[in-house]
Amino acid sequence: MSSEALLKVDNLSIEFKTDNGTVKALKNVSFEIPKGKTIGLVGESGSGKSVSSLAIMGLVPMPPGKITSGKILYNNENLLEKTDSEMRKIRGNQISMIFQEPMTSLNPVFTVGDQICETLMLHQNMTKKEAMDEALELLDQVGIPDPKGRIKSYPHEMSGGQRQRVMIAMAIACKPDLLIADEPTTALDVTIQKQILELLADLQKKYGMSVLFITHDLAVIADIADDVVVMYRGDIVEKGKTEQLFTSPAHPYTKGLLSCRPSLEKNPERLPTVDDFMTEDGKEKQFDVESLKVAKGFRPITEENPVILEVKNLKKYFPLKKNFWGKTLTHVKAVDDVSIKVRKGRTLGLVGESGCGKTTLGRTILRLIESTDGNIVYKGQDITHMKGEELRNLRRNIQIIFQDPYASLNPRMTVGAAIMEPLLIHGVGANKDERKKIAGDLMDKVGLSRTMLNRYPHEFSGGQRQRICIARALAVKPDFIVCDESVSALDVSVQAQILNLLLDLQDEFDLTYIFISHDLAVVKFISDELAVMNQGKVVEFADAVGIYENPQQDYTKKLLGAIPKGKPKVLLQTT
Repeated sequence: MSSEALLKVDNLSIEFKTDNGTVKALKNVSFEIPKGKTIGLVGESGSGKSVSSLAIMGLVPMPPGKITSGKILYNNENLLEKTDSEMRKIRGNQISMIFQEPMTSLNPVFTVGDQICETLMLHQNMTKKEAMDEALELLDQVGIPDPKGRIKSYPHEMSGGQRQRVMIAMAIACKPDLLIADEPTTALDVTIQKQILELLADLQKKYGMSVLFITHDLAVIADIADDVVVMYRGDIVEKGKTEQLFTSPAHPYTKGLLSCRPSLEKNPERLPTVDDFMTEDGKEKQFDVESLKVAKGFRPITEENPVILEVKNLKKYFPLKKNFWGKTLTHVKAVDDVSIKVRKGRTLGLVGESGCGKTTLGRTILRLIESTDGNIVYKGQDITHMKGEELRNLRRNIQIIFQDPYASLNPRMTVGAAIMEPLLIHGVGANKDERKKIAGDLMDKVGLSRTMLNRYPHEFSGGQRQRICIARALAVKPDFIVCDESVSALDVSVQAQILNLLLDLQDEFDLTYIFISHDLAVVKFISDELAVMNQGKVVEFADAVGIYENPQQDYTKKLLGAIPKGKPKVLLQTT
């Protein structure tokens, strides 16, 4: 163990017993975390990065997990030899962790102040008053507005970014030597992500902490890490200095991860994927990197492109406060006087931070929620107040792909039954065999095998489940699809596959999309036109390239400025 290393993982192997046999989650993994440095641990879902962090924290569930070999040396002491009570003293005090999903990590029945106090009283032997004073100071440090008011809030009363700040406050409460951040910005808007990354960097500098930052996004790692460890299927395939890894990656998997993230500088016809760079067994493929520079031709929008959907002065207000007699006193103006046009066979990108109204706008257009005022015109017909059989027939033409594919699929239905359900409702297919053939054809179309029709949603990966949701949306041959954050929860390499698939399907079936996302790089890649939303209003509307090259609004400029550059700071300073 080198003298500057705070923690060393040495030949660590972990396996899990499952119904389908033993899964080797980690295979002789070794890496070091130096004092005061940030190590980026990168890989897709299933690569072993989160298992590595749980092992350091002593949180691997055993059984079904089993550590078969290796050591985890912290200050030259093997954590794997510690008792449960010894690990409890280390956890949260000397080694702390920020988990990926703050809503599931925070206790919903306690205020955030009580939860921070619990850590301080347990590890620092503070009184309740001392802990509460320290908790106020911590909330102020992590940038929570009005700490005195918010310390009494429950987790559900805070935004996603605020909850993540509370998790950070809890993690740094005892001024740990090592902070493990497990995908702490994955579900956040780019602006909030930038704030969280800057906050972590400031706190690290203030307290001299070491940080293990876990993510699947190398663009984020470029901004913060000193060294990078790349994992693939339980193995470390590459590690080294961040700038070295970005300028001359050695392993094909690293090359694939670096290339598959959409960039603001170039707009290729298709996004490269990891599969372009390596075979299934991990061998390198010969891939022409120059082909990535082939730009997707910009398709100008003219009045000759027919308008398939027009939204006129659309409003959706939610009552916020009522008086004694039930009269609404104040509203949340989720969609506030929005007018847009969507042209046939094209993609309108709808972008903005959480709470800007983009999802509410999409669902109001689809008539999943009723509008307060305004009109929705589809193919020349006003559908704003359409009801009954007429509305049911409309559903064949307009479909939606939701953000979370697991929540969108019934866990008790096979994926075949899920795809065939809309066919049955809309009377497509003469009998069950015909419907099953259509479902099988759709599975082939989205890159899955028809032999998988009898499986259940939990038997698929996140990317596969999203493909199934796309197949289900296509089942009734719609003209128009709303994609609501449909790639935001996916690994960057799987995200690239889904974006390519959506473009292929658009070309084949002449589909029209509204693509909703908070990720401007993704929206730029897939969109022809772009609407930027803020506080219920469309603040900027133009062709996608125009908005990126010449944004007019300060809000748009702020969104663009928050996107990770995908290059280490050392390299940015020299270019």
